[in-house]
Parts: sequence; C-alpha cells; structure tokens
Amino acid sequence: MERIWLSSYAEGVPHDIEPVTESLTDLLDSSVTQYAERTALEFFGAETTYTQLGDQVARAAEGLRRLGVAKGDRVALVLPNCPQHVVAFYAVLRLGAVVVEHNPLYTETEMATQFADHEATVAIAWDKVAPMVSGLPGVTRVIAVNLIHAMPLAKRLALALPIPKARSLRSALTGPAPGSIPWGQLLRQGKIEPAHPKPTVDDLAVIQYTSGTTGVPKGAMLTHRNLAANAAQGRAWVPGMAPGDETIYAILPMFHAYGLTLCLTFGMSAGARVVLFPRFDVDLVLTAARKHPPTFLPAVPPIYEKLATAARERGVDLSATRWAISGAMTLPPETLELWESVTGGLLVEGYGLTETSPVALGNPIGPSRRTGAVGVPFPSTEIRVVDPDNPDEDRPPGERGELLIRGPQVFTGYWGKPAETAESLLDGGWVRTGDIVEVDGDGFVSVVDRIKEIIITGGFNVMPSEVETALKHFPGVTDAAVVGMPRDDGSEEVVAAVTVEDRNAFDPEAARDHCRERLAAYKIPRRVEVVDDLPKTIIGKVLRRQVRDQLLAG
Repeated sequence: MERIWLSSYAEGVPHDIEPVTESLTDLLDSSVTQYAERTALEFFGAETTYTQLGDQVARAAEGLRRLGVAKGDRVALVLPNCPQHVVAFYAVLRLGAVVVEHNPLYTETEMATQFADHEATVAIAWDKVAPMVSGLPGVTRVIAVNLIHAMPLAKRLALALPIPKARSLRSALTGPAPGSIPWGQLLRQGKIEPAHPKPTVDDLAVIQYTSGTTGVPKGAMLTHRNLAANAAQGRAWVPGMAPGDETIYAILPMFHAYGLTLCLTFGMSAGARVVLFPRFDVDLVLTAARKHPPTFLPAVPPIYEKLATAARERGVDLSATRWAISGAMTLPPETLELWESVTGGLLVEGYGLTETSPVALGNPIGPSRRTGAVGVPFPSTEIRVVDPDNPDEDRPPGERGELLIRGPQVFTGYWGKPAETAESLLDGGWVRTGDIVEVDGDGFVSVVDRIKEIIITGGFNVMPSEVETALKHFPGVTDAAVVGMPRDDGSEEVVAAVTVEDRNAFDPEAARDHCRERLAAYKIPRRVEVVDDLPKTIIGKVLRRQVRDQLLAG
C-alpha cells in the first residue's frame, strides 16, 4: 500500500527511524552515562538515579551469572511494577539471557502452562507468589523480591508498626518465601566484568505471552532490535519530548507488552523519570502527581476517566501531562474530552499487538489526529489490507479486510511453535493481525472486529463491536460483550452479555428494541443476559471467548 498517511504525520516526525544498532543493554548504558545523577525510578517517593540503577543491574547480572545463568537461558520474571523488576529485566539481558514476563496474579495452573513451554529454571518472583513459583515445572532457583525493601525509610517504618492496619498492609505486600534466595543476596556478589560479552541487536530479548483471547497463550519472541526499534518509533512519534526531562507514569503493568515498551524500554532509553505503581490506584497516582506529575502517560480509557474525574474533584493539577496515548480498547470521545479538559494536554489512540512489540499504529500527536480511528502506521512501518481467506490477495482501497503489518518491530515467531509461526508470519515479514479494518483515503485505520470473533448467522457476518456499541448506548448498560452461541443446526445466534446499573430496572426486550432501531434484523441479539461482570485482561479488554464459555456453562 502506498504510504498515503505520511502527510498526516505531526510536524517533526520522521517518515523512518534510523536502523537500530544498539541493544537494550547498550541503550541503558548510554542513559546511565548521559543522565547519571538524574532520577531513573521513583517508587512510593523513593528515588533511584541512573548511576544507581546501572550499579544494581551490574550486581544483579553478576549474581545471576554465579547462579549459572548464561546466554540464551530463559529467566522468568513474576513481578508487579517495582524497581527490582527494572533491575532484573536489564540484568538478565546483560548476560545475553532471555526475559520471560509473567503476571504475578496468574493461578498456578495458568503459570504452569507457560513454564512448561519456555522451560526456565531460574525465576525472580514477588515473595508473595515465590512459594507457588518454586513448585512450577523445571524451576530450580527462585529469587524472592520484597516490595517493601524498595520503599522509603519512613514508609518501611510505618509498615513495621505493631498495629492492625500496618499488619494488614504488610500481609498484602509481602510474605514468607522459604527456600528462596533473597533479592538482596543476589546483589552482594560484586559487579559483572565489563568485558563479559553483551547481547547483540539480533539476540532474543523477551518472550512475551499473548493474552490468549483466541486459545492457549503463545510466547511471542521479541529481539533487542524489535524492542529498541519500537522504543525509537515511540520517541519519534512524540515531537517536543525532551530527553532526560520527562516523567512517565508506569501504571500499565510491565509484564504486559504495552507497559513493557511504553513505560520501561521507552522511558529508560529517553532518560526519563519512570514512576512505578505496583497496581492502579487513584489515590497513589494523584499523591505522586502532587510532587512529580507525569508529562507522558500511556494507559487505557478507564484509567483516564477515573484519574481525570478524581483530579477535578480534588483539585489536583495535571496540566503537566502534555501527552497521553490510549490503547487496548476503543477510546470513547467523552473520555477524550474529559481528559483534555482537565489536563489541557493531548490524548490520542494507538494500536498494536504483542507480535509488534507492541505499537504499530498511532494517531498523530497534533491537529491531524482523527477520533474513532486507531491512527496511521508508525515510522518505518507498512500495512496491507487483504482477503482474510487469502492473505496474498490485497483488498481494493476502501474495502474492509484483514490488517497485515511489516516493520522493524515485528516479532520473529512463537517460541517452540513453528506451525503457528508460519500461519501468522508470512513471507516478506508481514504479520497477520487477525483484525478486520478499513482504511480511509488519508491512510487512517479503523478496526472493525476480530476475524475469529465474527459471528456468522443465517449466512451473514455480524461484527460483535457494532452490536456492543448499540447496547452501550442503551440507558443503564455499563458494558457489553456480544458473542456467537451455537445452534442445534450448527450455525450461530447473536447473544449479548451486559452489566447494568440496576438489574431490577433493566428490560432486556427494550434493549433489543433499541438495537432494532439501529441495526439490521440479523444483528439483533436473540438474548440479552445480565451478568455481574465481564471477564477482562489485566489492562481491561473484554475476553469474548471467556464470555462465550461462561454463557455456555449457564
């Protein structure tokens, strides 16, 4: 496809980024040298300078080396956002080893599936889950991380008080991890020798598991080149960003591809102050904002809505937040308007997937942005729109089809799954997204739906998102998920699950009538089921497959 979108780029954004020549380790070393005494990390007010971060990485790398970790080994990280997470990430990479990120809130069953797949023998885990991690397949060593140790002295002393509230907070933050190696012990082995071989840009850096919305999660293999390129694309996309002077809030979990790039690798390569939050909490975020407000905030729509509402109510100044980028789900226009009215900054929508490190498209940060679209391709990124049943056949301009993406951020395949890799990664470096899109005459992309979640009823295709949008505009509906349920004849029927403000006041038939006024007859849900909540990913995307399973289970 001709790069018609380039004319919509914000002023100062290059059409292409320079070829990546430095690994993630090299990029951190550059920031340590250039921004030595500036704050790299902030956690509950405790600050770590770039010099201190570099020192801790060198010590953690040596500790891991003495445990036998070598180039190519997988090391599992099972941590919330905390300073130790950042140190562990770069220490593993310094050895040429591979980071495997995990959600520490996963169940043992979910975790065991992934550990059996990547076969890491060493894990660095939050001490609350370290006992569970130690029993996972293949694990021989667990380094346990106590989050309280990274907090300021005053907070540590307060948590040590022999009172019920302090005991309760301590219990939520830390726990016994018998048989594990304390994180502090790992850092007491001296620093790794500077001459120890470093990774190259083409070495595997991270195995990042997909959310599994269409089946068993697969480990996407991301190289140093992939992740460094995506960080560079992100820096290029934000004109006016001042290296060494920005403050980025890491509210998104770094074990997710979105948070890993837009908070961690992007922030560290830009010499930013990265403020870490182990979970999203409005009070924690606004407390931090009173001292060091964010200048750049990547998040999801519900976070923007809650923060803006609370900041307005409490009189917290967020005017320093010049840029914000939203992903993972549709950005409602009312959320955009609320955020920008409170901050005075820009909020734009972007698009990506784990397989693209993850960001591939974004709305320009400027007047050419387009509400309702996920944006245009990043610098050095190309797209095609193809027939989903025959990805070698391009669709005519303006016609809907499956989105393909090519660029330096595109992954190298799925760990240990050559068949799935061949199905997803096509000749020429094009990755199939599984998303049906339409592209307008200026190159702006709008996502219509996911291929595997399209409902086929009576020979017609129904886009779930179209029905969900109609339902969300019905009074009293707070969220909706639309799925295809099997019929006895082998076809599907459209069924909706909704959450509502008041069960007693909600009328499913009235909701169907509301849809009937807006949609073709074959798209009207045959049933509208009220549920207590909808299953979602860690960053808030509804898992339609799980909704379908729950409805099937009654």
